[in-house]
Amino acid sequence: MRDLAGDANFVDPAALIGDKTRARILLALLDKRALPMSMLASEAGVALSTMSGHLGRLVDGGMLSVQTQGRHRYYSLASPEVARAMESLARLAPPFEPKSLRSGTRARSLRIARTCYDHLAGHLGVGVMRALIEREAVVGGDGRHDPNRAIRDKLSSRGKDLEYRITPRGWDMLAEIGVTAPQSRRPAVRYCVDWTEQCHHLSGAVGAAVLDACVDRGWLERSPNSRALRILPAGEEGLRSWLGLDTRSFTRA
Repeated sequence: MRDLAGDANFVDPAALIGDKTRARILLALLDKRALPMSMLASEAGVALSTMSGHLGRLVDGGMLSVQTQGRHRYYSLASPEVARAMESLARLAPPFEPKSLRSGTRARSLRIARTCYDHLAGHLGVGVMRALIEREAVVGGDGRHDPNRAIRDKLSSRGKDLEYRITPRGWDMLAEIGVTAPQSRRPAVRYCVDWTEQCHHLSGAVGAAVLDACVDRGWLERSPNSRALRILPAGEEGLRSWLGLDTRSFTRA
């Protein structure tokens, strides 16, 4: 038998990755985002009480890093080396077989499209913001959250570093779906740092009006039991026609 003295001790990290729950946690973070424990528990299909122990072991084992912002703790892969190791193992391994249709479904739905208070969030919310910026309907930033440049902006919070505004072209585009300049004292344009996408999504009076317009037009359907939004067939066509969004790609993300 070969003496392992002096060689890399891959036994410990292998033991961490070898647990199915911890493997699901690591795979959920391969897209370079930082996620809270509640979201990771949904991704892995386990209770919060169970998740705490798994996250602690991954942090102690150098697989995850954790940062605290406000009352929330966000977990991410500790280094690019961890990501590369997971990607290499993923190419060698068969896919997980889901235990039930419900497993992971709620978390995935929230990622695709959901409400953040009274405006759009998730893949859809970020996609709408990005499309408006690309069409010069909204100016003042590029829609990206860079933690290295952020001064006051934090994950899963209302943005404060930038001042977005609607251009004349933007008001014309918004009028196409019945959104006009607000008459209230509420700021027309705000933004949030999306907690799953870690990019900006549109909030403020205009953000709320866009959500209402999408629901009123039958593009989106609210869920009675969660913040998830369902993109209806009319919404796939309407959002493609209005902003060039291919919402079918969200389900593949």
